[in-house]
Amino acid sequence: MRLLINLPPGFFTTPEFEPIFARLVNHEVRRTSHNTADEIAPDLAWADAVIMWSWPTLTPELLDKAPQLRFAGLLDVTQKGARSLLDRHIPVSVGRSAFSPAVAEMALGLILNVLRRAGDYHTQMRTGSEPWVRSFPDDIDPLERELTGRSVGIVGFGRVGRRLAELLAPFRCRLSVFDPHIPADALEAFGAEGVSLPTLIGRSDVVVLCAASNEGTSHLLGQAEIALLRPNALLVNVARAALVDTEALVRRLERGDLRAAIDVFDQEPLPADHPLRRLPNAYLTPHRAGGTMASVQRILNWLIDDLEAAQSGGQRHYPLVEGMIPSLDA
Repeated sequence: MRLLINLPPGFFTTPEFEPIFARLVNHEVRRTSHNTADEIAPDLAWADAVIMWSWPTLTPELLDKAPQLRFAGLLDVTQKGARSLLDRHIPVSVGRSAFSPAVAEMALGLILNVLRRAGDYHTQMRTGSEPWVRSFPDDIDPLERELTGRSVGIVGFGRVGRRLAELLAPFRCRLSVFDPHIPADALEAFGAEGVSLPTLIGRSDVVVLCAASNEGTSHLLGQAEIALLRPNALLVNVARAALVDTEALVRRLERGDLRAAIDVFDQEPLPADHPLRRLPNAYLTPHRAGGTMASVQRILNWLIDDLEAAQSGGQRHYPLVEGMIPSLDA
């Protein structure tokens, strides 16, 4: 099979990926790092199969130039790209869920870090300003809280949300879920209750955003929803920045009665003068939730597994199907 692998250059120079690409010894492989449709078109026309990220988007116009394409393995895919491929009945596998374990672990880590103030204490220890206990229990900070028994709301119950629910099980949290695409009976195994978004926000000590960014979720948490967050609640965003009205969130954080742990931003890198940087109750990480070596190794292996299955007529484990499109990023 003539296989085009179109990925950023670092994929081809990272030693940890060499054993994975060695699995392709029986294919004729081209390795490219194209970013535009014009760049990729000649190589795509050559290929029987492609493994790539989500760009350049495989539009109908681009697919017109690749009539022999028989398989597409994508690290991620947009609604537009998914529709173009499915409309042409091209077998597609998507490995985006390979990032889910790492993203869910980051969400849990942020929750524990903020509730227990571990990051604050670490910073204070570095500067010699840490508050040692002098008079117990008078010195206990009432805002330093355990996760055990807390009410947690998960917005978006795909792979990340479900894995987070599994990780939260030992903490015996009261789980609420908002996801219009998930039937109520699918929540029972996780001990979660499906509720409306306002109900989830109003009852939760911790609200975690795990949903995709699309037309239906743009500013899902706008000014009205942010106002509903409980005093001293924690908002965690490991999904997409577009889910939140950042200006409204900053205004609420400036009041001092909310904490937020944020991994994704409207503009990345986050500008040095962005107001989030000066707010002590905003805990910021530079879009690192899914970015572990294990995530990338897993996703490449998955796509190669499905490539081999498609070639042999076997069952693919990570196929893109019609029902997945509403939950994809726009």
